[in-house]
Amino acid sequence: MILQHLNSLTTKHIILASSSPRRKEILQKIGLKFTVVPSEFEETLDPKSYSHPSQFVIATARGKAEEVAQRLSVPGSCRPHIVIGADTCISLEGQVFGKPKDVDDAIRMLGKFSGRGHEVLTGVCVLVGRSSGDGWREISFSESTEVQFAELPPDLIKTYVDTGEPMDKAGGYGIQGLGGTLVEGIRGDYYNVMGFPLHRFCQQLSLVLAKEGLVS
Repeated sequence: MILQHLNSLTTKHIILASSSPRRKEILQKIGLKFTVVPSEFEETLDPKSYSHPSQFVIATARGKAEEVAQRLSVPGSCRPHIVIGADTCISLEGQVFGKPKDVDDAIRMLGKFSGRGHEVLTGVCVLVGRSSGDGWREISFSESTEVQFAELPPDLIKTYVDTGEPMDKAGGYGIQGLGGTLVEGIRGDYYNVMGFPLHRFCQQLSLVLAKEGLVS
Protein backbone atom coordinates (compact mmCIF):
# COMPACT_ATOMS: atom_id res chain seq x y z
CA MET A 1 0.00 0.00 0.00
CA ILE A 2 0.94 3.66 -0.19
CA LEU A 3 1.62 4.19 3.52
CA GLN A 4 5.21 3.04 3.33
CA HIS A 5 5.89 5.34 0.36
CA LEU A 6 4.50 8.65 1.68
CA ASN A 7 7.87 9.95 2.84
CA SER A 8 9.42 9.21 -0.56
CA LEU A 9 6.53 10.97 -2.29
CA THR A 10 7.22 14.26 -0.49
CA THR A 11 10.06 14.88 -2.95
CA LYS A 12 7.84 14.33 -6.00
CA HIS A 13 6.00 17.00 -7.95
CA ILE A 14 2.39 15.76 -7.75
CA ILE A 15 -0.54 17.48 -9.44
CA LEU A 16 -4.24 17.05 -8.73
CA ALA A 17 -5.94 18.00 -12.00
CA SER A 18 -9.22 18.87 -10.31
CA SER A 19 -10.84 21.84 -8.60
CA SER A 20 -13.01 19.55 -6.46
CA PRO A 21 -12.65 20.45 -2.77
CA ARG A 22 -13.75 16.91 -1.86
CA ARG A 23 -10.91 15.26 -3.80
CA LYS A 24 -8.43 17.72 -2.34
CA GLU A 25 -9.69 16.96 1.17
CA ILE A 26 -9.53 13.17 0.69
CA LEU A 27 -5.92 13.23 -0.54
CA GLN A 28 -4.88 15.64 2.20
CA LYS A 29 -6.26 13.23 4.79
CA ILE A 30 -3.50 10.72 3.98
CA GLY A 31 -0.78 13.35 4.09
CA LEU A 32 -0.08 13.42 0.35
CA LYS A 33 1.67 16.62 -0.74
CA PHE A 34 0.38 17.97 -4.04
CA THR A 35 -0.54 21.07 -6.01
CA VAL A 36 -4.01 21.68 -7.39
CA VAL A 37 -4.08 22.62 -11.09
CA PRO A 38 -7.68 22.53 -12.35
CA SER A 39 -7.97 20.91 -15.75
CA GLU A 40 -9.18 22.94 -18.72
CA PHE A 41 -10.37 19.81 -20.48
CA GLU A 42 -13.73 20.49 -22.11
CA GLU A 43 -16.14 17.95 -20.66
CA THR A 44 -18.22 17.34 -23.75
CA LEU A 45 -17.91 13.56 -24.04
CA ASP A 46 -21.24 11.85 -24.63
CA PRO A 47 -21.91 9.02 -22.15
CA LYS A 48 -24.14 7.38 -24.76
CA SER A 49 -21.04 6.81 -26.90
CA TYR A 50 -19.70 4.33 -24.36
CA SER A 51 -20.93 0.81 -23.68
CA HIS A 52 -20.87 1.40 -19.91
CA PRO A 53 -20.74 4.51 -17.67
CA SER A 54 -17.44 3.26 -16.20
CA GLN A 55 -15.78 3.77 -19.59
CA PHE A 56 -17.23 7.27 -19.80
CA VAL A 57 -15.84 8.40 -16.43
CA ILE A 58 -12.43 6.88 -17.19
CA ALA A 59 -12.30 8.70 -20.53
CA THR A 60 -13.21 12.01 -18.89
CA ALA A 61 -10.65 11.49 -16.11
CA ARG A 62 -8.01 10.72 -18.75
CA GLY A 63 -8.88 13.87 -20.66
CA LYS A 64 -8.46 15.97 -17.52
CA ALA A 65 -5.12 14.40 -16.57
CA GLU A 66 -3.67 14.55 -20.08
CA GLU A 67 -4.61 18.20 -20.57
CA VAL A 68 -2.80 19.25 -17.39
CA ALA A 69 0.18 16.98 -18.05
CA GLN A 70 0.66 18.45 -21.51
CA ARG A 71 0.24 22.01 -20.26
CA LEU A 72 2.85 21.54 -17.54
CA SER A 73 5.36 19.64 -19.69
CA VAL A 74 6.35 22.50 -21.97
CA PRO A 75 10.03 23.61 -22.09
CA GLY A 76 10.95 25.86 -19.19
CA SER A 77 8.32 24.46 -16.85
CA CYS A 78 8.70 21.99 -13.99
CA ARG A 79 7.44 18.71 -15.42
CA PRO A 80 5.34 16.90 -12.82
CA HIS A 81 6.15 13.39 -11.68
CA ILE A 82 2.51 12.43 -11.14
CA VAL A 83 -0.76 13.88 -12.48
CA ILE A 84 -4.09 12.74 -11.04
CA GLY A 85 -7.41 13.15 -12.87
CA ALA A 86 -10.85 11.97 -11.77
CA ASP A 87 -14.49 12.18 -12.77
CA THR A 88 -17.67 11.02 -11.03
CA CYS A 89 -21.15 10.27 -12.30
CA ILE A 90 -24.26 8.45 -11.15
CA SER A 91 -25.98 5.69 -13.08
CA LEU A 92 -29.61 4.69 -12.65
CA GLU A 93 -31.18 2.17 -15.01
CA GLY A 94 -28.63 2.99 -17.70
CA GLN A 95 -29.08 6.75 -17.44
CA VAL A 96 -26.03 8.82 -16.49
CA PHE A 97 -26.35 11.80 -14.16
CA GLY A 98 -23.66 14.43 -13.72
CA LYS A 99 -23.85 17.76 -11.95
CA PRO A 100 -27.27 19.43 -12.13
CA LYS A 101 -27.60 22.23 -14.66
CA ASP A 102 -29.90 24.27 -12.45
CA VAL A 103 -32.26 24.03 -9.48
CA ASP A 104 -35.01 22.31 -11.47
CA ASP A 105 -32.53 19.73 -12.74
CA ALA A 106 -31.35 19.01 -9.18
CA ILE A 107 -34.94 18.53 -8.03
CA ARG A 108 -35.61 16.20 -10.95
CA MET A 109 -32.54 14.08 -10.21
CA LEU A 110 -33.27 13.68 -6.51
CA GLY A 111 -36.87 12.80 -7.32
CA LYS A 112 -35.65 9.94 -9.52
CA PHE A 113 -33.38 8.64 -6.75
CA SER A 114 -36.08 8.77 -4.08
CA GLY A 115 -36.65 5.36 -2.47
CA ARG A 116 -34.29 3.65 -4.92
CA GLY A 117 -30.74 2.46 -5.25
CA HIS A 118 -28.27 3.90 -7.74
CA GLU A 119 -24.64 3.41 -8.68
CA VAL A 120 -21.91 6.00 -8.09
CA LEU A 121 -18.98 5.59 -10.47
CA THR A 122 -15.66 7.39 -10.33
CA GLY A 123 -13.07 7.12 -13.04
CA VAL A 124 -9.45 7.80 -12.14
CA CYS A 125 -6.50 8.38 -14.44
CA VAL A 126 -3.02 8.72 -12.95
CA LEU A 127 -0.11 9.65 -15.20
CA VAL A 128 3.28 8.74 -13.75
CA GLY A 129 6.38 10.08 -15.47
CA ARG A 130 8.61 7.23 -16.61
CA SER A 131 11.94 7.02 -14.83
CA SER A 132 13.59 7.15 -18.28
CA GLY A 133 12.02 10.59 -18.82
CA ASP A 134 10.27 9.27 -21.92
CA GLY A 135 6.51 9.74 -21.71
CA TRP A 136 4.06 8.58 -19.08
CA ARG A 137 2.87 5.34 -17.56
CA GLU A 138 -0.92 5.48 -17.22
CA ILE A 139 -3.06 3.93 -14.51
CA SER A 140 -6.77 4.05 -15.31
CA PHE A 141 -9.61 2.40 -13.44
CA SER A 142 -13.13 2.95 -12.19
CA GLU A 143 -14.78 2.21 -8.87
CA SER A 144 -18.47 1.60 -8.21
CA THR A 145 -20.48 2.08 -5.02
CA GLU A 146 -24.16 1.30 -4.54
CA VAL A 147 -26.20 3.95 -2.72
CA GLN A 148 -29.73 3.48 -1.39
CA PHE A 149 -31.88 6.58 -0.94
CA ALA A 150 -34.75 6.95 1.50
CA GLU A 151 -38.19 8.01 0.30
CA LEU A 152 -37.93 11.76 -0.22
CA PRO A 153 -41.10 13.90 -0.08
CA PRO A 154 -41.09 16.75 -2.63
CA ASP A 155 -40.91 19.41 0.08
CA LEU A 156 -37.81 17.76 1.57
CA ILE A 157 -36.13 17.66 -1.84
CA LYS A 158 -36.83 21.35 -2.38
CA THR A 159 -35.58 22.25 1.10
CA TYR A 160 -32.35 20.42 0.43
CA VAL A 161 -31.86 21.95 -3.01
CA ASP A 162 -32.49 25.41 -1.55
CA THR A 163 -29.39 24.97 0.64
CA GLY A 164 -27.29 25.16 -2.54
CA GLU A 165 -25.29 22.07 -1.60
CA PRO A 166 -26.39 19.94 -4.59
CA MET A 167 -25.35 22.29 -7.35
CA ASP A 168 -21.69 21.28 -7.82
CA LYS A 169 -22.06 17.58 -7.12
CA ALA A 170 -22.72 14.61 -9.39
CA GLY A 171 -26.29 13.46 -8.89
CA GLY A 172 -27.18 16.60 -6.98
CA TYR A 173 -26.15 15.52 -3.48
CA GLY A 174 -23.13 15.36 -1.21
CA ILE A 175 -22.98 12.36 1.10
CA GLN A 176 -20.41 14.10 3.32
CA GLY A 177 -22.80 16.99 4.02
CA LEU A 178 -26.53 17.47 4.40
CA GLY A 179 -27.03 15.02 1.57
CA GLY A 180 -25.95 12.26 3.92
CA THR A 181 -29.33 12.57 5.65
CA LEU A 182 -31.00 11.33 2.45
CA VAL A 183 -28.98 8.11 2.29
CA GLU A 184 -30.22 4.92 3.92
CA GLY A 185 -27.08 2.94 3.21
CA ILE A 186 -24.19 2.24 0.88
CA ARG A 187 -22.36 -0.82 -0.35
CA GLY A 188 -18.77 -0.12 -1.29
CA ASP A 189 -16.24 2.68 -0.83
CA TYR A 190 -17.64 5.72 1.00
CA TYR A 191 -14.88 7.95 -0.37
CA ASN A 192 -15.89 6.93 -3.87
CA VAL A 193 -19.30 8.51 -3.27
CA MET A 194 -17.48 11.69 -2.21
CA GLY A 195 -15.68 11.62 -5.55
CA PHE A 196 -12.42 9.73 -5.10
CA PRO A 197 -11.89 5.99 -4.42
CA LEU A 198 -9.03 6.30 -1.96
CA HIS A 199 -8.21 2.65 -1.30
CA ARG A 200 -8.10 1.64 -4.97
CA PHE A 201 -6.04 4.72 -5.83
CA CYS A 202 -3.43 3.95 -3.16
CA GLN A 203 -3.27 0.32 -4.21
CA GLN A 204 -2.77 1.07 -7.90
CA LEU A 205 -0.36 3.96 -7.40
CA SER A 206 1.84 1.92 -5.08
CA LEU A 207 2.23 -0.78 -7.73
CA VAL A 208 3.24 1.56 -10.53
CA LEU A 209 5.61 3.59 -8.35
CA ALA A 210 7.51 0.43 -7.53
CA LYS A 211 7.65 -0.55 -11.22
CA GLU A 212 9.06 2.85 -12.20
CA GLY A 213 11.52 2.92 -9.30
CA LEU A 214 10.15 6.23 -8.06
CA VAL A 215 10.00 5.14 -4.42
CA SER A 216 12.45 3.39 -2.16
